[in-house]
Amino acid sequence: MITSTSKYKNITCDPEKCIGCQLCEYICSYTKTGEYNTYRSRIRTVRVDEVLMTAVACRTCENAPCVTVCTRDALSQDPETGIIHVDATLCDGCAWCIEACDFGAISINPLTKLAEICDQCEDEEDGPQCVIWCPKDALELTTPEQRAQKARHKLATEEALR
Repeated sequence: MITSTSKYKNITCDPEKCIGCQLCEYICSYTKTGEYNTYRSRIRTVRVDEVLMTAVACRTCENAPCVTVCTRDALSQDPETGIIHVDATLCDGCAWCIEACDFGAISINPLTKLAEICDQCEDEEDGPQCVIWCPKDALELTTPEQRAQKARHKLATEEALR
């Protein structure tokens, strides 16, 4: 069962624009760790089929399952932004959050053994670096409603052109 997303903004990818360059992964890892290492990224590039690529990051689910299953209360969700925060003093790397995430958007840092989740670069003045640096503008920080509205507009435009 796929978790429904919510009113919160999250980073989404337009697979029609994504070329699978992984620049989002590299810029994420560099922003968060100071090294270019895709394994340390909080966004993942995924091949859907032979020619279709997309990127996956935390969907900031309402009543996030990863927060709910955390037995040590190491994960919390900001009620305003939906961003999931990891308390390093409480996280024991049990990976229950990974099991609970239907989107595969959580990883365990192999060095610290702590959960790592996209925080939309909340500490960066200009927001998510992956969105800024995407060479094809495939990434966007948006809400599910905004995405739906954009899809409806695109469909209406295509219908009008027929």
